[in-house]
Amino acid sequence: MSRRSRIRSTAASVDRRTLLAAAGTAGAAAGLGFALGPSRGSADAAGAASASAGPGPRTAAGAAPGAPSTAGTTLRSTAAPRGGPGYRRLGEGPGWPRVVRTDLARAGGGRERRRTTLTSFVHLTDLHITDVQHPVRYEFLRSGQVSAWRPHEALSAVGAVALVERINGLRGGPVTGAPLDFAMTTGDNTDNNARNELEWYLTAMSGGRFTPDSGDPHHYEGVQNSGLAHFWHPESPLRDIDKRDAGFPRIDGFLRAALRTVHSPGLRLPWYSTVGNHDGLSGGVYAFERGYLTELATGRRKLEIIPASEAERIYRDERRGDDPRGTVMKELLRAHARDMRTVTPDERRAPFTLHEYLRAHLDPRFTGAGPAGHGYTRDNLEAGTLYYAFRISDGVVGISLDSTDPGGHYTGSVGTGQLRWLERTLAAHRDDHVIVFSHHYSRSMKNLHRDPARPDEARHTGAELGDLFRRHPQVLAWINGHSHRNEITPRGTFWEITTASHIDFPQLARIVEITDNHDGTLSLFTTLVESAAPYRTDPADLSQTGLAALYRELAYNAPGARGTLAGRPGDRNTELLLRKR
Repeated sequence: MSRRSRIRSTAASVDRRTLLAAAGTAGAAAGLGFALGPSRGSADAAGAASASAGPGPRTAAGAAPGAPSTAGTTLRSTAAPRGGPGYRRLGEGPGWPRVVRTDLARAGGGRERRRTTLTSFVHLTDLHITDVQHPVRYEFLRSGQVSAWRPHEALSAVGAVALVERINGLRGGPVTGAPLDFAMTTGDNTDNNARNELEWYLTAMSGGRFTPDSGDPHHYEGVQNSGLAHFWHPESPLRDIDKRDAGFPRIDGFLRAALRTVHSPGLRLPWYSTVGNHDGLSGGVYAFERGYLTELATGRRKLEIIPASEAERIYRDERRGDDPRGTVMKELLRAHARDMRTVTPDERRAPFTLHEYLRAHLDPRFTGAGPAGHGYTRDNLEAGTLYYAFRISDGVVGISLDSTDPGGHYTGSVGTGQLRWLERTLAAHRDDHVIVFSHHYSRSMKNLHRDPARPDEARHTGAELGDLFRRHPQVLAWINGHSHRNEITPRGTFWEITTASHIDFPQLARIVEITDNHDGTLSLFTTLVESAAPYRTDPADLSQTGLAALYRELAYNAPGARGTLAGRPGDRNTELLLRKR
């Protein structure tokens, strides 16, 4: 019996790729409001169990490839600015071409006629679904760093649902036509590590109605009606800096519309979840003790602004990693207690624990298209771990890592326990192709702060993981996020594929199709997609669809927005050649 046939399944699994042996047809940051996750590692029992969970039941399971189509992808069109300087409206722009990259293998002629599909799936990351009225938000740093707060954050929920709608509308892989096996979200699913945000994220992904509001249900209580000129006030004549410097419009009824109930159809294909630093650390950075953070998060006081000199110092120190446990930040919050705004307390804003994060994923209310737990299992719950492996298709296995350092700071690492589990898992799957997922990209995994729950356990960097993957050439790709920027990097024997976020423009997700070219090479096709929201906006249209379009346009115009997040052409729509081991 092969190693892969010994894998134990924890959810109903359909091996769709066994039926797709026929040749497929060929077709043409961070934290504190930036790209600045929590958990541990999986015991052998948890690893063996979750190393098995395959895509859940689907109507299209086993379906033959359809005709390849570029519909809904950036091969066909992209959002592009219109007009001159100042606030710019968006419209339909040209698509991005596919770039063939031969850094790791040559491109043989005729491969498009021979190739067969191993798997196709969607990668989304850094949704940052946000409770914009939460008391523990670090928007008060905007006085010293303009990008510490985004004017479009109140629309993160409708933006995420518009992405779900786009994925549901895809006809399959744009190169192979193969049905999509699953979707994977690689962390920063929430923004403030809050229980209500976790419920909103799970509902958006699995389907249902949710209301992205907290505190007083009849009155917005956040920085956008604070009277402070540091923030865009959409419903006020206040000449705030976003209206003055960036030309942001006045939109009456915006806040009321942004906080009303959202309906999500939920993903119609199985989806898996990976944890990010914003899912487990306050602001994606601070390892506050839970008692203090809970009291602050659920209480009645909210700090909205501090002097610019203080904000600049805090931001600078945080970028250096000087305050991972939040000691300085706690002192600042206490020093400004009298400057805080009174808001309505709300228990739903409490930070979720590791146990609560796992239990929520296992809640039957959020199973949606499956699998149950979305990669996490009861073994993870008992072991207190947030990494797992799962069967993608015959001959292909996925591994989801927990790269957040519980000791604090937005950079990542893995503990020795997780590293040893990863080594065993790779050794057990020598006969499979392996795809690794994590929140942090390799260069951002340099955080060696010890886990407070495991002070004797060493932490390990992205460079160490890269070395491990090169010793296991069955690893085809390491897929991640965190930087909010598209980047594709050859790593000797595998490709590192980093996908942009869905909160910062250009708000993208990525289709990945993997094929065997039957000439000693494999091809990894990457194709970016935008949400289903229209390119053009109408400020008078405050429907869910209209707000999703506005979400994209506001993100494009946000002060401090980086114009490089789409990456270069070779980081976008690609064919990545790889030698077959």
